[in-house]
Amino acid sequence: MDSQRDGNHTAVKGFILLGLTADPILRVILFMIILCIYLVTVSGNLSTIILIRISSQLHHPMYFFLSHLAFADICFSGSVTPNMLINFLVERNTISYHGCGIQLGSVALFGTIECFLLAAMAYDRFVAIYNPLFYSTKMSTQVCIQILIMVYVGGFLNASSFTICFYLLFFCGPNRVNHFFCDFAPLIELSCSDSSIAAIVPSFTGGSIIVFTVFFIATSYIYIFITILKMRSNEGRHKAFSTCTAHITVVTLYLGTITFIYVMPKSNYSTDQNKVVSVFYMVVIPMLNPIIYSLRNNEIKGALKRVLGRKIIS
Repeated sequence: MDSQRDGNHTAVKGFILLGLTADPILRVILFMIILCIYLVTVSGNLSTIILIRISSQLHHPMYFFLSHLAFADICFSGSVTPNMLINFLVERNTISYHGCGIQLGSVALFGTIECFLLAAMAYDRFVAIYNPLFYSTKMSTQVCIQILIMVYVGGFLNASSFTICFYLLFFCGPNRVNHFFCDFAPLIELSCSDSSIAAIVPSFTGGSIIVFTVFFIATSYIYIFITILKMRSNEGRHKAFSTCTAHITVVTLYLGTITFIYVMPKSNYSTDQNKVVSVFYMVVIPMLNPIIYSLRNNEIKGALKRVLGRKIIS
């Protein structure tokens, strides 16, 4: 790409990420805050994966998907956070042309996987509450693996659409990306070539995934809530609802923020607001997910106590 030319224009070799702020004091403060958040994200999600793997009480479909959600959180945050931390320490943070394409693809891949995993977990709760007698059949190990394969294939296809469209663009002039990572929207603004098709395809695929996920999860929970309200036992209603609260919280946080970023009209918010919301859903939410599930799920808290109890005794 470095040697490609379009008429009298030489293709750019890389991009400069402008980051969150140019204020040197604020950069130091944000570096410390985001570094702490990232360390908690990695340790919290890794602990969730290990706990689910070693605790036989958590060998259920819901926790099977939760362990993969924790893995996706680590990779999703890891796609942008280390580079963002570097951005706070250097005067000019550059990223290569291919590095930008890889980062864009990684963000699209693990962001899509998170959406589909949240939908899969909603379906799991739907089957468990709406049709409990057939739960073991409808959510067998084979079915869970098939769902997981579809989740990762869907993520790969969406990431491919973003990556391919990025490489279809030609950059020959300004290379300063007004963001802390290679997001598609600011890259489109820097393109020298006709970007109409390249802009439409990722917007269509990404928007369709968000709309589908929101619709699927909303429909699942409508049936779940109707079933819960029909239960005669208050204890049964409370138990059924408690198994959903953590998932509802995560869904609201994650899908709420990405809907704000990718679905709302761009004229309704500024670039700085875009950056702040992006930090929330790409850096903060991956840290919050294991905390939310730990605080709101009695089975995880019980498994953690048993594991810690065995460590203390031994």
